[in-house]
Amino acid sequence: MGSRLSLDGSEQVVVVGGGFGGTAAASLLRSWAVPFVLVDAKDSFHHNVAALRAAVESGFAKKTFISYSVTFGDSFRKGKVVGIDPVRQQVLLSDGEELHYSHLILATGSDGPFPGKFSQDIDMESAIQTYEDMVKEIEKSERILVVGGGAAGVEMAAEIKTEYPAKEVILIHSKIVLADVELLDSVRQVVKEILLRKGVRLLLSERVSNVEDIRTNRFQKDMVVRTEKDTEVVADMVILCTGIKINSSAYATAFG
Repeated sequence: MGSRLSLDGSEQVVVVGGGFGGTAAASLLRSWAVPFVLVDAKDSFHHNVAALRAAVESGFAKKTFISYSVTFGDSFRKGKVVGIDPVRQQVLLSDGEELHYSHLILATGSDGPFPGKFSQDIDMESAIQTYEDMVKEIEKSERILVVGGGAAGVEMAAEIKTEYPAKEVILIHSKIVLADVELLDSVRQVVKEILLRKGVRLLLSERVSNVEDIRTNRFQKDMVVRTEKDTEVVADMVILCTGIKINSSAYATAFG
């Protein structure tokens, strides 16, 4: 037998952020019959673990988005959180609405470049179309450069090379070893060997120096990408897989 929650009727939980953590919390609260509101600036959950596959396979993106309103009904509020007042126990939305809470769950997650992350505040159908457009750009490109050799960059390079073996795929990484530092060295070595077997060209211990001048995620023939070591790479498309950061803007000033 599971334990029962003791509620006195004053509970109102506000969950800020509808990623994996926020939706898991909201689902548990619903199963416990605890009143809650899930707030997110987007209208749908994005299963970003599958996002890179959606960038290369047409029709896959629609499998990675789930409507919040269909899932949580009236317990979902679409809105951008611009402030939190812990004294008044209020969450302030950009349209001026204030949501009172007895308990607050912050699950704002992280952000990063498309296609690994999707941060645009647009409707689900438009988001799906953005990935479909990316598929077409990759299809047009014969030489594709992936910048960043962490988990996202490694997967992006492998997804492209798996779907399009004839395309030239180059991966630039600022460190000498690929993938995330939390992984065993043996695992990171296997990752490198798999990419090499697939035919991915690796430029390790190199950092792009002109990234601000590069048009990313779009086909543009013969773009020249330079590194700090003066290496030049010519590509038809550049995909950034770097710069993951914590989404803290909603509460950065609220808790001192």
